[in-house]
Amino acid sequence: MITLNINGKESRVDAEPDTPLLWVLRDTLQLTGTKFGCGMALCGACTVHMNGEPVRSCSTPVSAAAGKKIVSIEGVGRSRVGKAVQHAWQRLDVVQCGYCQSGQIMSAVALLENNRKPTDADIDGAMGGNVCRCATYVRIRAAIHEAAKSLA
Repeated sequence: MITLNINGKESRVDAEPDTPLLWVLRDTLQLTGTKFGCGMALCGACTVHMNGEPVRSCSTPVSAAAGKKIVSIEGVGRSRVGKAVQHAWQRLDVVQCGYCQSGQIMSAVALLENNRKPTDADIDGAMGGNVCRCATYVRIRAAIHEAAKSLA
């Protein structure tokens, strides 16, 4: 049994230590907001926070998450920054197909937690690992700037 702290709640899961965190979130804990994209940590659809840092849950073994604070898209709106980002996403109608957006939001929140006045270059650097096949990058960047303004 592995004890995880997911969105502020302790959960004990019976999983092999090398099971990807993504499958524990989705299949064991039914937190299906985190998406499976490439399975190789290349697209960012599976991004969650581990102790405040964005990580790719498809390539993070569940054993690495034990004892750490994990936040998924289901819990990100509990923070001031998470609320600001989600509100900006809705206000600017960022989502097209939406598949990658939970990962995009998680990376945007991590950026704004550390940098409340990001430049376009800062945003491009922080979001570079999150791929959107609908190419909503312009709206994503605008939403991050909007969220940053609301946090000022």
